[in-house]
Amino acid sequence: MKRNIIVLDTTLRDGEQVPGAKLNMQQKVEFAQQLKRLKVDIIEAGFPASSQGDFQAVREIARTVGDSVSVTALGRAVKSDIDAVYESIRIAQQPLIHIVLGSSNIHVEKKFNRSKEAVLQMGVDAVRYAKTLLPQVQYSTEDASRADYEYLWTMIESVVKAGATIINVPDTVGYAEPDEFGELIRKLNERLMNLNPEVLLSVHCHNDLGLATANTLSAIKNGAGKIECTINGLGERAGNTSLEEVVMALKVREARYQCGTNIQTTELLRTSRLLTYLTGLDVQVNKAITGENAFAHSSGIHQDGLLKDKQVYEIMSPEEVGADSMELILTARSGRHAFKHAVQQLGFDPGEGEELEQLFQRFLELADAKKEVYDHDLFYLVSEHREQSASSRQLFELLSFQVVTNDECPTAAFTLRKGDSVLRGSAVGDGPIDALFRGIKALAELDVSLKHYKINSISRGTEAVGRVNIQLEYVGKTYAGRAMDTDIIKASAQAFLNGINAALLDTVYAQEDSASGEVML
Repeated sequence: MKRNIIVLDTTLRDGEQVPGAKLNMQQKVEFAQQLKRLKVDIIEAGFPASSQGDFQAVREIARTVGDSVSVTALGRAVKSDIDAVYESIRIAQQPLIHIVLGSSNIHVEKKFNRSKEAVLQMGVDAVRYAKTLLPQVQYSTEDASRADYEYLWTMIESVVKAGATIINVPDTVGYAEPDEFGELIRKLNERLMNLNPEVLLSVHCHNDLGLATANTLSAIKNGAGKIECTINGLGERAGNTSLEEVVMALKVREARYQCGTNIQTTELLRTSRLLTYLTGLDVQVNKAITGENAFAHSSGIHQDGLLKDKQVYEIMSPEEVGADSMELILTARSGRHAFKHAVQQLGFDPGEGEELEQLFQRFLELADAKKEVYDHDLFYLVSEHREQSASSRQLFELLSFQVVTNDECPTAAFTLRKGDSVLRGSAVGDGPIDALFRGIKALAELDVSLKHYKINSISRGTEAVGRVNIQLEYVGKTYAGRAMDTDIIKASAQAFLNGINAALLDTVYAQEDSASGEVML
């Protein structure tokens, strides 16, 4: 009998812990709406105890997509974290409290500095309290792949008796290998079936040794009924299990695994690209399923075989993952209807009335400059427009600039707008880009440092994409800025300014972190 594997997407929690992947609330909601179209079973929307901003984002996601998707959030095994999770997700129709607590000797002894019995009791007390708030409680035994097996089982047995409905077994540091992890899941599953067959067994794997997908598939083969993944494998350090890889492995090798998911696979590529453009983090070209070359064939032998029968060199069709048509090309002659349809096809809501008209006018400006506009252009256009529209009176806008480059004194002069104020400045630097960055930083009066800068072309045309990561020194947080333009200097300046704006939004709307450090799983 074919089993249905429950898919939890943790891109908005574990994935967002990647430096430079920080999203604002509007971007998180946009991505959550696409996860809903992808038909994931559960969205882990964040870590609400970490900051007021994250709390508000989780609550907004629960409000906007929680009508048809289960929504959860992560909390440590303390009452205040559990309360934050509950308050942020309770509006959803199927809310789920997720509690995490270390289970390995190194976590118990070094991280908590407590006895095993004390840590076990912490978990039991946390689950009992969570059950007074909601019926569905997931308990994650952090670093389970390095835990003593009998202690791990004692912990699982205790929290199940306390009311946990899902047991999640994380390979937190990517230490396990497939045979070993599969055997661990098999043994735990057998005991769990005898203890309480209604409890769902879940896994959460990291990719430090490049084995996250293999470990997850091995766990499924050995009885796991739920998996935790991220789009593009985004996550701490080397990342998490890639959702698209596991889902397509189960689909292509269904006869072997006898399992399936509810995932709408034709939305996979669209979801991957949306995440790429929201975070500015590229997918490697040879990435399985969603890389640019995943279905490309350059070898003459391969091309000859494909012309005779696609199955000669393809185990799945591009159409199955959403790459079912040529890249969309729009021009200035494309009407509003075509533009609106194209934006919707890319996973965005183009809005109505004035909002749609403003977006369409920006499209026309870009089309006049580029002549042809491709789907990736639309991704940047819409995401940049949304960022500028949100709280626009508190953000900076680049009105004009001029640079002079030479061997002696590269100079930049520019005009910015913030609300009703027009600000002018100039600066010198080691080059025109450095001069622009220095001047914008001074005019914005924010103590930021540039951590990463990249400029590259993204299509057949002449447009360039600028990406920067900046760090706000007094809080030590990193923010990403992205921009697209046919002028590489303008794209660079606008990307830096968008990074400044991201920092401004965070300082205006989010309170200082109330948690000591980020939680791993």
